Order: sequence, then structure tokens, then C-alpha cells
Amino acid sequence: MTTQLEFGLDTFGDVTRKEDGAQLPHAQVIRDVVEEAVLADELGIDFIGLGEHHRGDFAISSPEVALAAIAARTQHIRLGSAVTVLSSDDPIRVFQRFATLDAVSNGRAEVILGRGSFTESFPLFGFDLKDYDELFEEKLDLFVTLLAQEPVTWEGKLRPPLRNQLVYPPVEHGRLKAWIGVGGSPESVVRAAHYELPLMLAIIGGDPQRFAPYVELYHRALKQFGREAGPIGVHSPGYVAETDAQAREELWPDYKIMRDRIGKERGWPPMGRDEFVQEADHGSLYVGSPETVARKIATTVKALGLSRFQLKYSAGPLPHAKLMRSIELYGRKVVPLVKELLAG
Repeated sequence: MTTQLEFGLDTFGDVTRKEDGAQLPHAQVIRDVVEEAVLADELGIDFIGLGEHHRGDFAISSPEVALAAIAARTQHIRLGSAVTVLSSDDPIRVFQRFATLDAVSNGRAEVILGRGSFTESFPLFGFDLKDYDELFEEKLDLFVTLLAQEPVTWEGKLRPPLRNQLVYPPVEHGRLKAWIGVGGSPESVVRAAHYELPLMLAIIGGDPQRFAPYVELYHRALKQFGREAGPIGVHSPGYVAETDAQAREELWPDYKIMRDRIGKERGWPPMGRDEFVQEADHGSLYVGSPETVARKIATTVKALGLSRFQLKYSAGPLPHAKLMRSIELYGRKVVPLVKELLAG
């Protein structure tokens, strides 16, 4: 397992601030994300994922376009979404965009499909939230059919049928790698197993080991469906600095801003420092020195049997320069330390 473990980074393109506190324009944030991905490629990190959002505090609404720009500046890093909100998109267009990304990147494209924990894309693109589950189920079924890259004959309830339809461009070599992103729904875990897709667990709060039953369910469902075992990944937030104290002090103010902004929309109380410390000590927040973050990642990898770990390295308005330093420490120190811990 340890020789196959991949290390990733992902971001929603959180709108950052300058050192003087002024908010950067969205366009500059997107350019900064490209530079962050270039650094990740230089450090040998395996994957960069860009999230899709349609709101003011995140700059990336079209991950594939930004990923194509990254593809032109990088050589090795795999490029994907984190996640693509399939429910409010068209499966054929999603496949075409990622097949195109795969072409321009010489086979480095991936897509992580999800229903999305934010729902602003539904009214924006004319979808009704009452169809939340049915939209995802039907569109996922069509998307998986497209992965075979054969003439498609398909029929559902929410769009016109397809009759012996080819979709272009085809993926040049093999099959487009597609994951299912899961935030805590057993039904989504079983769905990933049914379609024989890799499982990406979004663990953003609480002890990561509480997701062990989902891993067991995935393996059990794969066996029942007669499917091959697939990769399992985890996406969690984090931040790396030279010391634990420095990492916590630098991350806390901006992490709280992001958490309270989202929490206010969802009826959560403001985040206190004690909750932040609890998440850092025992939860799913990977913040600290390289040694601390590496130990925590290694523990999660062993507990859940992971094939990939993705660190969401951005958090609210935390400045680009600090994000670059965190990425540098993750690639140069955290990744080698995790490998040592797992090999020992």
C-alpha cells in the first residue's frame, strides 16, 4: 500500500488577501492558484484538485479552464476537480471538457464527481433542489455510460434519450479516471461501489477514523456487486509551518473567518478557539509542523487503507505567500516523512 500511496493538494480558490489586509480580485487569485500548482508539480506532488463554486468567497467556477492553464505549465502532476457538481451540469459536457483536458495534459486528467455541499449552482443553472438526489443519480448513470467510449444508447427521466450517439473527443489512452466524492452518505458509498468508481472521502470535521465504517461498507459492497477493489482517498483541510505554534497562529484567524462565514449560512454557532484546537489535536484539521502533519496523515492512511491523501491547503483569506510556503513544506518535508513512517 505504501508504495502506491499518492499525495495530493486541493483548493477551492479561496479569495485571499494581501499582507496589508486588502482583498485580492478573483482574477489574481486564479493566477495565484496556477502558480501554486506549478510549485506542487516542481515538488513532485502527485495531484492537484480544483473545486467548483459559484459564490463570492471562492474564485474558481470553471476548474477545467484553470486546469488547462496549469497543464501548459506543468509536466507530471495529475489534474482534477474537487469536486465537479454533476447534478447541476450536463454529463456529456463534463466528459468532453475533461477529455479535452486529458488531451492537452497528455493523459493527466481526472474528475471527482459529487453532489456538492454548496447548492448555489442549482438556481444559477435552473435546477430545482427538490430534484437534488434524482439529478445526481441519473446524471451519474449517464456519465459512467460515457466512460466506456462506445456508442451510447441511454434513457432517463430528466433529459431526452440518446440513440447510438458517439461523444467526442475520445480519451486518447484508456479510460478517464473518475472518482465519487462522498461527504458522509452511505448511499453514496454504495453508489461508488455499484459503478466501480474510486471513493474520495471528504473528511472536514471530527476524528477521521469515524469514516472506517464507510470504508468497510465500500469493500463489502464491491464484493457483493462482484467488482474489483478500487482506490480510496481522503480530502481534509490543513496548513504546514515550521512549528506547531506558528502553524496554528497563522491559520486560526483566516480559518475562523471561512468557517464562520459558511457556518452562519448553515445555522452553526461561531467557531471558538477550543473547537479549532480540538480539530487540530484530534480531528480532521492537519495543521502544524511537518512532523506533526506527517504523523497525523500516516495515522489516517493506515486506519482507512488509503491510496491517496489530499490536503486542502487554502483556508479563507490566508495570503498566497503563506500558502506557497505551506505547499513547499508539504512537498519537501511532509511527504517524505509520511513515507518513512509508513515504511517503518
